[in-house]
Amino acid sequence: MNGRELLTATRSYRRRLDLNRPVARQDLLDCLEIAAYAPSGTNRQPWRFVVVTDPELKRQIGAYYRKGFAANLDGRAIPSELRPDINSGQYLADHMHEVPALVLVCSVGRPPEELSARRLASFYGSVYPAVWNFMLALRERGLGSTLTTAHLFYEREIGELLGIPCDEVTQVALLPVAHLLPGAENPVRRRTPVTELIGWDGWQRPDEDVR
Repeated sequence: MNGRELLTATRSYRRRLDLNRPVARQDLLDCLEIAAYAPSGTNRQPWRFVVVTDPELKRQIGAYYRKGFAANLDGRAIPSELRPDINSGQYLADHMHEVPALVLVCSVGRPPEELSARRLASFYGSVYPAVWNFMLALRERGLGSTLTTAHLFYEREIGELLGIPCDEVTQVALLPVAHLLPGAENPVRRRTPVTELIGWDGWQRPDEDVR
């Protein structure tokens, strides 16, 4: 893949994750090294990673994830156009414990008590680029993942399970990692043309010269 292909073809993989083929530790190390090259505010590099391959730990994390996924949907009306994504998410929830490797991405510190847009953007914006770097590196190697957060309903319980000091460290994402099953590599679809998402010199001021 060239750079454009990698950036536009990396997608969230759930049903195509190969639940039976182990992922080499060296591949995980290589991808996590690339993740650690991501930018962060004041270059503080707050990310930490917990890689889980032990079957019993995965079983317990999977159970928490399923409960969190169900809680996230409780009482929500799901538009018909989102139903395929929800079904795909449910499949992953049902099989999370079977995925070869689970990678929890954490950030040193806790979210700011002052819940301003500025401080929250700085906190989470300093770790999510590492998540995306990791996903791109996986895709380049024929591996796949998806960014999930439903486990955060049980952040404390999972923290206790894995020895994560939850008063000092924040879990921000759980990424299931696996080789990809054969399948068509359809282009990633976006619902809205980018020209409708841009305001030039102000909010919602389209440029009629943009082609």
